[in-house]
Amino acid sequence: MSRPTGNTKLKSARVAMGYHSQQSLADALTAAAEALGIRGLSIGVRQIRRWESANPPWPQAECRKVLTHLLGQDLEGLGFTPPWDTTEASTDRGRRSLTTTLAAVGLAAVPTRTDVTAYPESIAADFEAVTRSHRRLYWSVAPAALHPSAFAHAGLGCALLSETSGRTRKRLAAAVAESLMLVGRIEFFDLREPDRASDTWLRALQAAAEADDPLLGAAILAHTAFIPGWEGRREEALERMVAARTYARRSKTSAEFMAWLDAVEAECETRCGNVRIALNLIRHGEDTIASESPHPSPEWMDWFGPARLAAFKGNTQLMAGHLPQARATLLAVLDELLPEGEKQATVVLGDLAAVEAAAGNPEEACAYATRALDQLAVTWYATGMDRVREVRKALASWKHERCVRDLDDRLYGWSTTVSALAR
Repeated sequence: MSRPTGNTKLKSARVAMGYHSQQSLADALTAAAEALGIRGLSIGVRQIRRWESANPPWPQAECRKVLTHLLGQDLEGLGFTPPWDTTEASTDRGRRSLTTTLAAVGLAAVPTRTDVTAYPESIAADFEAVTRSHRRLYWSVAPAALHPSAFAHAGLGCALLSETSGRTRKRLAAAVAESLMLVGRIEFFDLREPDRASDTWLRALQAAAEADDPLLGAAILAHTAFIPGWEGRREEALERMVAARTYARRSKTSAEFMAWLDAVEAECETRCGNVRIALNLIRHGEDTIASESPHPSPEWMDWFGPARLAAFKGNTQLMAGHLPQARATLLAVLDELLPEGEKQATVVLGDLAAVEAAAGNPEEACAYATRALDQLAVTWYATGMDRVREVRKALASWKHERCVRDLDDRLYGWSTTVSALAR
């Protein structure tokens, strides 16, 4: 017999928000109650355990307020069933759940057919086909154009989940998780909206739990580590990476996937100023990706490979002040990037510009930064533009040089400025 999984929605929300034990969530809820002016409310591990059980009780009013405030979702989105859901009203449960889910992703509820209880099995395959298309379009379509479509597609998947079951539901949930993971990637890397990406990845993790897909869960958790990592919150980032590696161990994981986890953790360490630790992680990733793996990488993992790992390495070498090594690494990456790697190329060109700026070569730095701007005019990528702006700050000592003024003309031209503000 399979053992019950309990309230996976609440568990997923807890882990995604960085509370990797029931005790840590209990402490956070108690502190949140105090911050909200709710005096005398103390929530213990025993209560969290009851809420994460297979049949969680409906929380009391003050607990409901603190839960929704801290975890950012309504109670039904966290796996609780309201007590007014009587047997007579249970036939309408799916529609009310659907309305809640759509509202959570910012979409209005749509009318549903009342003459059917489930969609055909082919619905999962059809939904997966669109998910694959969005995945491929990501590398060439402007993020501002792709995001609404991918977002609406994920909302449709949430709607369909309420009327499917069994194997079809699991397939559909996995595709929804992938769609939401992509939407979060656009929000974080392309549009630079980390708070929005955090909410999206939380819902992606919940969908992965519905699909019982630990590898998808590992990928989503690793993505969430970027948010605190880029803000210098090291402990929070590393805790999420521990969770990601734990989920990865529960699945047949490729060497490439494990190397990517090393790269993500290395970037977080780099952003937190720990370049020596980051370089060790990169070396471990290089050894891992070079080893033979009996398991292939998942189809949806199209953002990583040896060249991308080298790009992580080049940036870390730059941050460590190893300029000749960084230059050699990044130049090799430019030669190895595939045609669909235009977005990554803007980051690599920005890092090469930073290498030359740090080496005291303003003309070479401006040349690489201009090449990055040329590519950004074709394929927008906020992460790439961030690199160019950082280079311009590093060139402050040469602000009167002709090459820097020419770069300013490009960086603050009408088309570049308007495009950056619009996106």
